[in-house]
Amino acid sequence: MNLTLLIKLQPNADQAQALLLTMERFNAACNTIAATAFREHTANKIRLQKLVYADIRAIFGLSAQMTVRAVSKVAEAYKRDKTVQPTFRTHGAIVYDPRILSWKGLDRVSILTLDGRQIIPVVMDGYHQARMDRIRGQANLVYRAGTFYLAVVVDVPEPPPLKPDDWLGVDLGIVNIAADSDGRTYSGGQVNGLRKRHAKLRQRLQKKETKSAKRLLKKRRRKEARFAADVNHRIAKQLVTKAQGTRRGIALEDLTGIRDRMTVSRAQRRRQHSWAFYQLRQFIVYKARLAGVPVVFVNPRNTSRTCPQCGLIDKRNRPNQASFRCIGCGFAGPADTIAAGNIARRAAVNRSDAGSAAEQVPASSAL
Repeated sequence: MNLTLLIKLQPNADQAQALLLTMERFNAACNTIAATAFREHTANKIRLQKLVYADIRAIFGLSAQMTVRAVSKVAEAYKRDKTVQPTFRTHGAIVYDPRILSWKGLDRVSILTLDGRQIIPVVMDGYHQARMDRIRGQANLVYRAGTFYLAVVVDVPEPPPLKPDDWLGVDLGIVNIAADSDGRTYSGGQVNGLRKRHAKLRQRLQKKETKSAKRLLKKRRRKEARFAADVNHRIAKQLVTKAQGTRRGIALEDLTGIRDRMTVSRAQRRRQHSWAFYQLRQFIVYKARLAGVPVVFVNPRNTSRTCPQCGLIDKRNRPNQASFRCIGCGFAGPADTIAAGNIARRAAVNRSDAGSAAEQVPASSAL
């Protein structure tokens, strides 16, 4: 399984300037190459390289291999949609291969810039160090909020999936981000309070419509994304650890297109769309694969309206968000927990119809 590790660089002032200049020149070259690709209607790397190689090296001063990487980046971008000319941000990522980037132990990296090779210190914790001998292929130089990172792909072996004795059902929701069939809820009131606070701050900044307010909005957007990713990582880890320790698989709802199908009040609309549920699902899947825990996806229809005791399906069984009370047999309990239990039972009965954890998870989900 391929995962992407984000490793922080610590360049000095001169090295940072060299990296920035190289990034700007590289992406300017990409925009020039993109104009040629669009004009000639070609996404063929070999043909495109013949058309632009000499001019790009002469105009932008890129090395031979960096020019090849720029052509490759443009070809891949143009191939995705040939109806538009691709454009590249000034500080967009640079793709480095082993010819222009090499590791000097676990604390330094040698990286090519327009000012020649730079030996730059890196910040690496134990998690990164344990996987550095499994680096595969290229690395991307990324610039975010004044900090440089290397995004490197590592090949992590997957243990054989265990044969589950049972299933841990997980219900994803708005008030409680997740609830499992054992009765535990994950990140409810405290997280929702922070989400509400972020929304109010964002609303105030949007009303100002000044340049400084827009800069702060971008900064806050990044902060909120980091917060959501951190919470999702912790929830996914707890669920996978519990399932692994009890020899259970994980059962999730197949929520494809859920945002389009859900109908909620205006007051709940912001909360419905302000959490990265798909990201949480990705985190659960890839962490489960690394732990050998199988994951299945079941049809979510009526999981929150079905009585686990008598099987009655009725929307009146759920009088409000938090509660479940069957109008037939009187069975009652927390609505999210009962929905998670129904998901677990559906996985046990209909596993042959459920999805599989063998789906491909984008490497970026591991960030």
